[in-house]
Amino acid sequence: MGVLISEKYALWERECEDRFNTLKANEEELNRLFIDIYGLQDELTPEVEDKEVTVRKAELRREIRSLISYAVGCLFGRYSLDCEGLAYAGGEWDSSKYKTIIPVKDNVLPICDDDYLRNDLTGLIVDFVETVYGDDVLDENLKFIASALGGKGSPREVIRNYLLTGFYADHCKIYQRRPIYWMFSSGKKHAFKALVYMHRWQETTIAILRTDYVHELQERYRTQLSMLNEQIETATQSDRVRLRKQQEKLAGQLMEINAYEEKVHHFADRMIAIDLDDGVKNNYAKFADILEKMN
Repeated sequence: MGVLISEKYALWERECEDRFNTLKANEEELNRLFIDIYGLQDELTPEVEDKEVTVRKAELRREIRSLISYAVGCLFGRYSLDCEGLAYAGGEWDSSKYKTIIPVKDNVLPICDDDYLRNDLTGLIVDFVETVYGDDVLDENLKFIASALGGKGSPREVIRNYLLTGFYADHCKIYQRRPIYWMFSSGKKHAFKALVYMHRWQETTIAILRTDYVHELQERYRTQLSMLNEQIETATQSDRVRLRKQQEKLAGQLMEINAYEEKVHHFADRMIAIDLDDGVKNNYAKFADILEKMN
């Protein structure tokens, strides 16, 4: 029997509410004692405003975004469902820590705007939800996640759009513009995006990203365009309008990824190492031309 995320969230919400109310009551009781001791009844009141209580209540969208961030961490091996705390943040890799969710071997999580790659992050997030909470409630859990994120389309489309356009901004905000997951990005057309975990960086990381992902997507775009050209020739007038829009979009993405490949090629040939002791800011700057700009 699977586990509903909505039920788990309801339990967490009640726990946070109880903790909040307990702390608020304790703070107000301390205020009363302070007022009584110093005779300040005419100057102060014991009541505490909600915004002044130092623990926060549950907030659905924030908690769901945190769940997705945790899932990404598990896919990179930073976290593991099989051990507490950090599983890996540099040093020697211990594969025995990972049994339920096996991290990606090459430290690359591509984010596509369609199902172009078998290990696309959207699909991996769906697999994570299925593995952790059960396949029999997968659809209901995906609907709950998508509803919390907000947006149009199917649950998978909403999750995909968040990963493409929202996840990295949230990640940079949480880590105060010192992200540990780096977003490689070709530009505004989303022709190529992929996350890499800086603590698993290797000199060959960009070369792998280029040959196994950028090149693969270039070929997918060319194939899709060829298929669209054939479909347009035999399509009805109404279908041609829709197909030509797809054709225009893909052509723009192919142009963007081709230009990006040249940039990535330059970095891949240089086999650049990073030193974690130099800090995120200095290391990030080395690859600024091919990384997503931090907001």
